[in-house]
Amino acid sequence: MPIKIKQGFKTHLIDISIADLFFTKIITPQMRQGRKYAQVLSSIREVGLIEQPVVAPLKKNGGYLLLDGHLRIVALKELGIESVTCLISTDDEAYTYNKYINRLSAIQEHRMIMKAVQSGVSEEKIANALNVDVRTIRNKRYLLEGICEQAIELLKDKPVPEPVFRALKKMKAPRQIVVAMLMNDQNKFTSSYAKALLGATNEDQLVDNGKPKKVSPMILARQARLEEESLALSKEIDSLKNQYGTEIVDVTALQAFIKKIIGNNTVAKYLQKFHEPIYDKFKEISELDIFRLRDIA
Repeated sequence: MPIKIKQGFKTHLIDISIADLFFTKIITPQMRQGRKYAQVLSSIREVGLIEQPVVAPLKKNGGYLLLDGHLRIVALKELGIESVTCLISTDDEAYTYNKYINRLSAIQEHRMIMKAVQSGVSEEKIANALNVDVRTIRNKRYLLEGICEQAIELLKDKPVPEPVFRALKKMKAPRQIVVAMLMNDQNKFTSSYAKALLGATNEDQLVDNGKPKKVSPMILARQARLEEESLALSKEIDSLKNQYGTEIVDVTALQAFIKKIIGNNTVAKYLQKFHEPIYDKFKEISELDIFRLRDIA
């Protein structure tokens, strides 16, 4: 028999007076003075409300409980707007909206800005909508110039700050790919790490910027050591990834077998009587959380 799944939202939007909305959290004066609120206010002023607030109807006294969109509603009030189109939730919990948020990566931001510009939206209008300087939009627009497609693909959904791309632009394409792979393998996307890898890059792998810099033998040795350590660590991580799944299966099977042994009363009593240390160790293994073995010395 098929399971009936309850709908999370009504299939239609409705217009609601802002006066009929009841907040589920307090918007403090400090929050209204923050950057996030300024961006929301500027965006609504420039392009209107993009994402509809989510509400749930109150059964007793009428009105609606505001589950998501508090800053948007405060901004609408400030702009003198008295009603808003809302999405109606069939549940009155607000946890989901605040918990499951996907942050945009720098590459995703770049692609959204490029799409807006190609659609005829000016840089100035985008900057006004986001409440940022137009130079910020231009930097994001040209973020990937000089970055090869393979490196972009490796970093497209990673939390990479803009200074990392500036470091990558100083490298040739093959080196960009290697650096992107190293950052992925170690899950490390900081600008300081990118600068360290840039410093460890050979002259022939850098984009030509005029006269080559004089590098002391000590710096060359340090660069070579950093490169070797990074590559060795990447290989070790790959090896661990390959082994981890098989080892967990083996350990889980072993634990299940031991549980079966000490679950037999006759065997358990025999071990307790004649081999108490073994019984204690078996009992300890049977109670282990396999996925927290790293915490055990």
